Amino acid sequence: MVDFLADNNLCGQAILRIVSRGNAIIAELLRLSDFIPAVFRLKDKSDQQKYGDIICDFSYFKGADYYEGKLEAKPELQDLDEEFRENNIEILSRFYLAFESVHKYIVDLNRYLDDLQEGVYIQQTLETVLLNGDGKQLLCEALYLYGVILLVIDQKIEGEVRERMLVSYYRYSAARSSTDSNLDDICKLLRSTGYSAQAGAKRPANYPESYFQRVPISGTFISMVIGRLRSDDIYNQVSAYPLPEHRSTALANQAAMLYVCLFFSPSILHTQQAKMREIVDKYFPDNWVISIYMGITVNLVEAWEPYKAAKTALNYTLDSANIREQATRYAASKESLRPQVQQLLKEGFLREELILDNIPKLLNCLRDCNVAIRWLMLHSAESAYDSNNKRLRQIKDQVLNDSKYNPRILFQLLLDTAQFEFSLKEMFKQMLSEKQIKWESYKKEGSERMTELAEVFSGVKPLTRVEKNENLQAWFREISKQIESLNYEDSTAAGRKTVQLIEALVEVQEFHQLESNLQVCQFLADTRKFLHQMIRTINIKEEVLITMQIVGDLSYAWQIIDSFTSIMQESIRVNPSMVTKLRATFLKLASALDLPLLRINQANSADLLSVSQFYSGELVAYVRKVLQIIPESMFTSLAKIIKLQIHDILEVPTRLDKDKLKDYSQLGARYEVAKLTHDISIFTEGILMMKTTLVGIIKVDPKQLLEDGIRKELVKRVAYALHKGLIFSPKAKPSELMPKLKDMGATMDGFYRSFEYIQDYVSIYGLKIWQEEVSRIINYNVEQECNSFLRTKIQDWQSVHQSTHIPIPKFPPVDESATFIGRLCREILRITDPKVTCYIDQLNTWYDMRSHHEVTNNRLFSEIQNTLGTFGLNGLDRLLCFMIVKELQNFLTILQKTILKDKAVVDVFKTVLAAVNPVKGIVANASKLYASAVAKSQKIWGAYLESIMKVGQMQILRQQIANELNYSCKFDSKHLAAALENLNKSLLADIEAHYQDPTLPYPKEDNTLLYEITAYLEAAGIHNPLNKIYITTKRLPYFPIINFLFVVAQLPKLQYNKNQGMSCKKATDPVDWPPLVLGMLTLLKQFHSRYTQQFLALIGQFIRSVMEQCTSQKIPDMPSDVVGALMFLEDYVKYTKLSRKVVEAHVPSFIFDEFRTILRSRLPLPLAANANLKSSLSSKTHLQLSMSLKAVDGILSSLKSCQTDIGTGMDIVTDVAMDLAEAQDEEMNPGIKEMEAMILECAKLDREINYFVDIVQQTTAEVTSQQPEAMFSLFARVKEQFAERTAQLSDADLHNHQKVAAFKESIKNSFQQANQESAEDMEELDEDIAVSQSQVNFTCPLTQVDMVNPMKNKKCNHHYDEKAILSLIKTKHSQKKKCRCPVVGCGNTDVIESDLIRDQILRRRIQNQRRQANKT
Repeated sequence: MVDFLADNNLCGQAILRIVSRGNAIIAELLRLSDFIPAVFRLKDKSDQQKYGDIICDFSYFKGADYYEGKLEAKPELQDLDEEFRENNIEILSRFYLAFESVHKYIVDLNRYLDDLQEGVYIQQTLETVLLNGDGKQLLCEALYLYGVILLVIDQKIEGEVRERMLVSYYRYSAARSSTDSNLDDICKLLRSTGYSAQAGAKRPANYPESYFQRVPISGTFISMVIGRLRSDDIYNQVSAYPLPEHRSTALANQAAMLYVCLFFSPSILHTQQAKMREIVDKYFPDNWVISIYMGITVNLVEAWEPYKAAKTALNYTLDSANIREQATRYAASKESLRPQVQQLLKEGFLREELILDNIPKLLNCLRDCNVAIRWLMLHSAESAYDSNNKRLRQIKDQVLNDSKYNPRILFQLLLDTAQFEFSLKEMFKQMLSEKQIKWESYKKEGSERMTELAEVFSGVKPLTRVEKNENLQAWFREISKQIESLNYEDSTAAGRKTVQLIEALVEVQEFHQLESNLQVCQFLADTRKFLHQMIRTINIKEEVLITMQIVGDLSYAWQIIDSFTSIMQESIRVNPSMVTKLRATFLKLASALDLPLLRINQANSADLLSVSQFYSGELVAYVRKVLQIIPESMFTSLAKIIKLQIHDILEVPTRLDKDKLKDYSQLGARYEVAKLTHDISIFTEGILMMKTTLVGIIKVDPKQLLEDGIRKELVKRVAYALHKGLIFSPKAKPSELMPKLKDMGATMDGFYRSFEYIQDYVSIYGLKIWQEEVSRIINYNVEQECNSFLRTKIQDWQSVHQSTHIPIPKFPPVDESATFIGRLCREILRITDPKVTCYIDQLNTWYDMRSHHEVTNNRLFSEIQNTLGTFGLNGLDRLLCFMIVKELQNFLTILQKTILKDKAVVDVFKTVLAAVNPVKGIVANASKLYASAVAKSQKIWGAYLESIMKVGQMQILRQQIANELNYSCKFDSKHLAAALENLNKSLLADIEAHYQDPTLPYPKEDNTLLYEITAYLEAAGIHNPLNKIYITTKRLPYFPIINFLFVVAQLPKLQYNKNQGMSCKKATDPVDWPPLVLGMLTLLKQFHSRYTQQFLALIGQFIRSVMEQCTSQKIPDMPSDVVGALMFLEDYVKYTKLSRKVVEAHVPSFIFDEFRTILRSRLPLPLAANANLKSSLSSKTHLQLSMSLKAVDGILSSLKSCQTDIGTGMDIVTDVAMDLAEAQDEEMNPGIKEMEAMILECAKLDREINYFVDIVQQTTAEVTSQQPEAMFSLFARVKEQFAERTAQLSDADLHNHQKVAAFKESIKNSFQQANQESAEDMEELDEDIAVSQSQVNFTCPLTQVDMVNPMKNKKCNHHYDEKAILSLIKTKHSQKKKCRCPVVGCGNTDVIESDLIRDQILRRRIQNQRRQANKT
């Protein structure tokens, strides 16, 4: 008969495929249970209010029209419903496919049973299949797996959630209209049972039998399966557990199957006491907690409570005396087994001979250990006992007391057993692989011994002193041939024959009295030994490994092992080398994968990889969880190290007096740092001791595990620090923004320094990890924050920044923002709100309108860069983009749904449009027309202004961010910045050329170059936010005229001042000019350019018309509204970088000329009201005064830094000139002349900086004591005085500059030095300059070491080191004493700084001497 599982046996293959699919379905359900969208649970009130009308359970099917009508009545609900569909349809489809596969599974099983009944499979019936070993197993598994699937669904995916997901899928997918959809059947099968997995939840009536009967299954089939499970050992497990007390463990898997299958026939549980008694006596005499599938545990006390027969049958098992007996038995077993296993694990104890001689004993020890561990783990598990059930609590307490349960001792036994099992398996596998080679080797040795012995009795072998015996010679030769003829393949016959040969060798020794010859006795003993080894080797069988595999099953602990995690981690913390023992435990746990994968593998199913990856991934995740204690402990130590380094350990100065050495030694603190560092290296060593291990199908590399663990801990800590550190109070005055950013910067710097410190001790790329993980955290948080602006959200499982192994934690929002980046962005927007601040473009600074204090400036973005890096600024910029898009969309909604729907307002637009046509003409009675139109449309401008100002504010912030990014890029990565700029220019040139000549190349649509280069350019700040198109728009009626009237409506609120530009007249009616202009510019940019042209034409017409009216009415001064309009045009050109011809096309040049005259005027505009002027002076001038001096100080500080660089440059020029002078003794060398001109230019620049700094400091000091109005003339006064001082700068002053004089002296000395050298030494002058004819002492008389920068005293010609002599002069002057020349015997009693010049020649000689010394 054909094998039941053969490829050509259709009957066997069909049921095998069904069972294989059942295992795969369970894996998929378990996988999906981690991805249930939280919104379907409707636990939060916010979710209930928001989604309550669009997420329905099966009540939807009773009134689908009612629910749909409710949605259609509310457009906002329709919009929300559509958004919800877009975000969830993908995951809903995945869940539906899983639910559908459950229904298909039972349909296919029923069809298979029908086919068996109808005789589709030739010579196969239900009875014949059940008679076959494999068939019996598969049919029992098929029913059992269906029950497990239903239980897993109910336990992992709540009934209400299933209903809501199925209804949502029905509404959103094509299943609604499909006629062949089996959605109705799926809904009937998976409707809510009322079961809840929550602790203490009440069990529904008739559960789970009513659930199991939703799809009818053949009663005969169920009865026969239960019969087989009751009576047979279907997996032949009892052979692996020969002892009767191990019977319940041997049949544990079968017992789990029977437990599930009995729910398909509840009458047995209810009424058939005899059957239940039989079942309990066979399967549950000493156990009541079972694992039904991959660690899902069930307590029979609770599970069988509603069933009379089952409950009665279980009473003996649950009798107090029986519980005590079992608990004490396993407690005693545990105590006796621990020392046995520990003895076996001692180094060198387990040897090959010991194993071969004691296989049964070792297997018994292994069985006893595993049985004890299984019983104790299952019956003490927290998950197996409901704390609300009094009886269960009593049973649990009795078990814990009678077994003297100690989780640490049990865990230690598990650890030792796993290690013993692993070692035994590895040694046995090796022996099995070498079995034939060794057997053949022993056979050869035995045969050769017999041949040699035959030669000994030949009497011809010298030195043996054995008499010739031809009979023995022939006999031993025959024995040698017999040994040689043994066949490895026929192990049974070979074994029998080997035993006979051993007996024959014993007999020959006794019969022929060969004991007298020790050599012969030794030969016989060796041969017997080899033959014994052959027998032992032939008994090494694979069945032993199979028994070990069965006995070592740990699948029941797949979930409850988690309760030992804390013990594992504590053990690792105390002893990191414990990781090596844990490796064996993890591998033992990995054996659980055999259960679900066996049938999938046999069926050659495509699901094998997916299921393997899932279970292996789950186990690897658990391994990571356990070993995460190592990175956690490392970070705890690191935090202490950083604290000691920053706060306790003093930085040792470069020079230190020996009496202060003790103060800086700080032995205690340094010892603590060394100890903590040692701890870190020990933890690292611990995890790296764990070899690369194959867990399931996933290779676990300990180094990668360590790195991932460090990354995970870093991510956890940094994310938490950012979440906690960037929470702002909106009521705080002044804002907490800068202090919190500084604190956050210090925290991030601590993390950064810790990673710099750790990388050498842990052998990882610390700073690379830092960059990657911090960027991932920030990008993920930006992504989450941007989700609130997207219809289709990016879910965690879709995010490229989120990771399963190194997850970025999510924190509950503390305000309207979802993440810290949103809070940071909104805080910046709050403090720079145009309603309460005004922005000064020239200073990049915001000031409070009321208090006139500085609110913030561009240093804010430098601080963000220091704290969050480039990624933080980039993320902030991206978030602002989304906010601008939303604001523009809201604006268009207001425009379309409010303004353009208002008939009165539209009539005003029509009237104005009629009056201004043609636009190139002049509007009659302009002032009246415009004023009337503005007044009639006044009600719409409030919301309009707010939107425009918000957009403008965000555009200013984006500009600041782009500037900071660009500066940072050029400073840190100048080559990248240059490459990007050039590539960008080249691309733009190519695109422009393509539009002029279409035959030229152009990036095609599928080319990602433009997209990718844009991302790089934005990251490097090489872009203009004002040129960005944020939204797509359609044609809008009256759009240019609306924007024109809006600008005209704002002009009366503004006034022009020469020093401040455009500013609002009243603080109570705030309008900030830069956000207004940039907001309007951005809005216009979103539409076709013709709208902008029409808008500018209307502004130009407004200016011409009002100026024409002023001329006719003989008003001499330009009206303030016209000045404002002209300022708008000027700023528009400036920000858009367009040609001036754009605006000059609409405004005559004479108006611009008059406008420029007004701009140059010192006084405020004549037409500005005196009352307003006073108000302006009292607010804006104070504002200007308060803002200026801080910026001035910063600029002066930068100039002084430049002076230092100029000095360094002059020294370099001097060095180069001296090289030229030494190489060529021509005083008129043109190169030296060029150097001299260059150093004079530097001297001039140095003098000019000195003048400028003196003048600015003097002038600002005067201004601070004067009226605020003096501030207006500050620039002019500085400019005037600077011009006067620089005009007085003569050539003589430049030649007297200290560094110029030193230059000339050095060149002169160099020529003299060059002329002294002989012609043959000219080529090696630079090397030999130290050995000049006139020897000079290179030692400083003050420091007594070689000088670094020698200075020559012009009076006494002595040399000193620059730093030492200047320090001495300063000290003496502070003591009000003269400084005496330190050279012994020198008569110079007053050394002053002006007498000292740098001796460049001597410095070079000192340097050359050092180089020469280094070479030798």
